[in-house]
Amino acid sequence: MALPTRLNLSRKTVASSGPLKIKSVAFPECSGEYQDFTPCTDPKRWKKFGVHRLTFLERHCPPLFERKECLIPPPDGYKLPMSWPKSRDECWYRNVPYDWINKQKSNQNWLRKEGKSSGSRVGVASWGGSSSICSGTWHSGNSRHHFNSATSFPLELVRYGSLLEMSHPMDGIRWYLPSRNTPYTSSWRFLGSVRSTCELRKPMERLEHDRGRAEVRLRKLQDLLTSMCFTLYNKKDDIAVWQKSKDNSCYSKLAIPDAYPPKCDDGTEPDAAWYTPLRPCVVVPNEKFKALELNSIPNWPERLHVAPERIGDIHGGSAGAFKHDDAKWNQRVKHYKKLLPAFGTDKIRNVMDMNTVYGGFAAAVIDDPLWVMNVVSSYADNTLAVVYDRGLIGTYHDWCEAFSTYPRTYDLLHLDGLFTAESHRCGMKYVLLEMDRILRPNGYAIIRESSYFVDAVATIAKGMRWECRKEETEYGVEKENILICQKKLWYSSYQTSR
Repeated sequence: MALPTRLNLSRKTVASSGPLKIKSVAFPECSGEYQDFTPCTDPKRWKKFGVHRLTFLERHCPPLFERKECLIPPPDGYKLPMSWPKSRDECWYRNVPYDWINKQKSNQNWLRKEGKSSGSRVGVASWGGSSSICSGTWHSGNSRHHFNSATSFPLELVRYGSLLEMSHPMDGIRWYLPSRNTPYTSSWRFLGSVRSTCELRKPMERLEHDRGRAEVRLRKLQDLLTSMCFTLYNKKDDIAVWQKSKDNSCYSKLAIPDAYPPKCDDGTEPDAAWYTPLRPCVVVPNEKFKALELNSIPNWPERLHVAPERIGDIHGGSAGAFKHDDAKWNQRVKHYKKLLPAFGTDKIRNVMDMNTVYGGFAAAVIDDPLWVMNVVSSYADNTLAVVYDRGLIGTYHDWCEAFSTYPRTYDLLHLDGLFTAESHRCGMKYVLLEMDRILRPNGYAIIRESSYFVDAVATIAKGMRWECRKEETEYGVEKENILICQKKLWYSSYQTSR
């Protein structure tokens, strides 16, 4: 697949001949077999792709002529999720009715059924869930495999978030790593792998048979991490904590011929991640960014409102632009809460900002009982590093394609001029159908758009069984409006029981 060229998606001037008009259409229901449909990681399409390095598990989006133009139904008997924090440990069984997960993974005690609800033990993003009581941002990732809903279960269960300072630990994105970079920037402060730990733990539990094999595996892992300039911070039994070195003398050794892994060449963009092939090399930290070291960045929550050092690498980015963006979103969010009183209460937990710049929307709601997945367009200026440097979480995405998550993930979707910026590339109908797929029944959408597009958006939304009303912005300008929409709860006509 050809790699996309980044474009500067500053707001285009739309035609002044009046608002866009489109014909109304009522979208049909998809059949019940599509209740967990993930278009770009669809197991039904795996056989079309190669098995080398398990690349069939990566994103493979359907071509335009194969896209579904129907509404994804909820499971039969679906109920609105429990409120946080009860939802961290329990969910309605009918929302994720998969007894076979517990049967096939019974040795891991993933879940147990009690009456009409299911409870979580371990395995289903429990590391992030348990860590949510700490002050930190936690992301749980998992590949889509034959355990069909290994991530849809925790997404339903947790409606993730922390109880203390940072209120958005996990997002449950679907990704797999055989040959491509993950869709994130190089900004993580802490990484962990339960699977890698299990691979070492399993033989250690059978010491009489496999002690030698486990020691060989551990030694190879230590040698590799040491060669990548990591140092062993602490170790207990089969759990080890490694720290990335800030010593440039270590990285200079990677330039020696035959070093493995080698230093990446200067042409490697460390934050390139959208359909970017993995390369077996180490990206050396940029010496000009002294404030990126963990001990140099401001503590939380001060860092949320301090212009990150890397903002200077963005076109038009500066400390002044950052401060203006921060103030603008504080004002906008106050207005949103007047228009949608449920916003900022425990009725809304999982939130996505579909086309953020600096993460200003997420920063403005940081004290609310919710978390925000910030999405930076893969075709826009690369601002995701700024989002992470603020202590927020986010990912790259191209809204011409489906997002890598299960249906009914988010309680609220927010977009700001997405159609103004992307309509020349992405069909409005398909973007809105994808929004319907990932939005929970009775969930909300705050759509901030130019007056040219807003009526057309409302027309398509009505065909998706949404209820929308048009409101003025906080500034009361004519060129821009806000749609407050709600996706209604409905049940498939193909299903009979309730």
